[in-house]
Amino acid sequence: MAIVDTGEVRLHVQRMGPEDGRPPVATAVLVHGLLTDSLASYYFTVAPRFAVAGVDVVMYDLRGHGRSERPPAGYTLDHNIDDLEALLDRLGITGPVHLVGNSYGGTIAFGYAARHPRRAASLTLIESEPATAAWAAKLGGILDRVVTELAHNEPDAIRWITANRGHNTARLAKGAARLARDTTLGRDIPASRVLTEDEIRAVRCPVLGVYGGDSDLVELAPLKEALLADFRSVVLPGHEHSVLVEAAGAVGGHVLELIRSAGAGALR
Repeated sequence: MAIVDTGEVRLHVQRMGPEDGRPPVATAVLVHGLLTDSLASYYFTVAPRFAVAGVDVVMYDLRGHGRSERPPAGYTLDHNIDDLEALLDRLGITGPVHLVGNSYGGTIAFGYAARHPRRAASLTLIESEPATAAWAAKLGGILDRVVTELAHNEPDAIRWITANRGHNTARLAKGAARLARDTTLGRDIPASRVLTEDEIRAVRCPVLGVYGGDSDLVELAPLKEALLADFRSVVLPGHEHSVLVEAAGAVGGHVLELIRSAGAGALR
């Protein structure tokens, strides 16, 4: 475990790489989702496979999540993109990286790729989308419900969070409840600056969308295909939003295929 001070917030970071002493052939940065999520979603699923394949894997807990610092305010999308930028600088990672984002983590990763197109070698969006006005409205509705329920009936709110994140435990749901109750996250994220179409089109690296077949995000694939120069999608039947955890083998295989095709041909 390592704690990296970005100058704004202290972030918990985990790193995996080839264990045979060989230098890594690529660097992948894995960004997790909101509230009940943490870097553990990657650590116990796809990260070990990436490391065995020869990838330097960087995972971290978002501000307020997991073992990272929980400031009372400062949770807009731009705050999270700033954190990712500062973290890579602190770690001395200056070359293009393969960004993998789950749910809200994909929105962060996309924002970073739009801000720094030359620093993104590829981008995988797992059950995720870029920040648009529709995205902000949807997240606002979800977070408003969480915060409102917490104010009136915390046990019911925790049960609702757990039910909507079935692969997580009640302990994680309680942590998510504290994050939503004790910080400005619920107000900050819906108020985040969203991307223009030109900013979305600025992402020129290969982009992979991975969706559960029963997820409503599947409907967004045609829009991404229309806006992005190099986009393809994979739909995994029988899964919803938790596809990363429920179908880790398939998800990991598709991400490694993307990394290999984007220039890391020496993957094992």
